[in-house]
Amino acid sequence: MPPSSARFHPPMNDLQSDDLQSDDVQTRRLEPREWAAVFPIVMQLRPGLDAEQFLDRVRRQSHGGYELVGAYRNGRLIGVLGMRPVHTLVRGPHLHVDDIVIEESERRAGGGRALMAYAEADARARGMTAVFLDARPEAIGFYQAIGYELHTTPSMKKIL
Repeated sequence: MPPSSARFHPPMNDLQSDDLQSDDVQTRRLEPREWAAVFPIVMQLRPGLDAEQFLDRVRRQSHGGYELVGAYRNGRLIGVLGMRPVHTLVRGPHLHVDDIVIEESERRAGGGRALMAYAEADARARGMTAVFLDARPEAIGFYQAIGYELHTTPSMKKIL
């Protein structure tokens, strides 16, 4: 495990408790009633969305398994991760992290590591062997520091 100021300690059994702790950062799945409260943090990553669009998209994606996970320090929300289980022909069953954002004043203080550790523990508990994500160029160093490597297949898109 790379050195960090906030080490992740996985639970002894599985994710039944749904609460994981990384020193002073706690992570847990968010309930639908909590989704609206995370929008101010998500907006830092997705400024093109308004609150109504955000809630509509999360609701739609949740039907396919998308979940939001919150990171808390001293009871205050400091970060959010969106993830979903995926099964493809080429990758098999894996977890895809769609969104991860930490409150700007809390960056580089263990919240991102705690959220990614939660996602990895969740993937293992589901019997998955990999976590995939799309990274912004400025975040690649963070992901590499926690053991991720660049994928050889480039992503492509076409706006219709």
